[in-house]
Amino acid sequence: MNELAVASPLTHRKGIDPLDAVSFANVSYSWPGRSPFTLTIPGFHLSGGEKLLLLGPSGSGKSTFLSLLAGIVVPDQGRIAVDETDMAELSGAARDRFRVDHFGIIFQMFNLLPYGSLIDNVLLPLRFSRGRREKVLREGPLEDVAKRLLLSLGLDETVIATSRAASLSVGQQQRVAAARALIGAPKIIVADEPTSALDRNTEGAFLKLLFAQSEGADASVIMVSHDEGLARHFDRVVRLQDIAVSTRGAAP
Repeated sequence: MNELAVASPLTHRKGIDPLDAVSFANVSYSWPGRSPFTLTIPGFHLSGGEKLLLLGPSGSGKSTFLSLLAGIVVPDQGRIAVDETDMAELSGAARDRFRVDHFGIIFQMFNLLPYGSLIDNVLLPLRFSRGRREKVLREGPLEDVAKRLLLSLGLDETVIATSRAASLSVGQQQRVAAARALIGAPKIIVADEPTSALDRNTEGAFLKLLFAQSEGADASVIMVSHDEGLARHFDRVVRLQDIAVSTRGAAP
């Protein structure tokens, strides 16, 4: 096994729950089409509070893995349990509700509302998740909590008050996207190559801020990337090729 794929002894790490936040068992999924792509995952787990980096080159199946993890698609066979809920047993609408309640997602291209205020962008998930909204209201008015989160992620108060998302730098957009994922304390933060446009210093500072906030919420973090240089920041590093088999051009 590749050295990067060896797991650390999680049960003795501070802040990590040995119970699984996510588990895959004998999962297989095929994208339909004339040249189908199939991803088979015999087993995978993400522990509560763990920070995990999943490495894989472009085209290796990382996007398919994330789609399965978040319930955007359901496996053709096997079981994916998130917080002890079998995703395949939920209807499409129920999976959508479950996703917004349990997952905070940082997209590679951030997917911010370009002409929305920074506060509006951060509060967007609360329109769809009553549970996350109620958690935030226990901390104070929604706008105040969103502002505190943006400040904690390194954004200037003037920028927060006066800017629209489209006017921000890449690094600033990244922080707004992280705040949107973190607000309301979802249990799993999924990050799809969010540091790909950053230099090493900015990248390290962002991860430090992200982890500080996720630890405060006792959330697990799974980041998907092709960059092995990120490994030192994480509790565990796994290569997709070590936990999954991909096949192109033929059904399983």
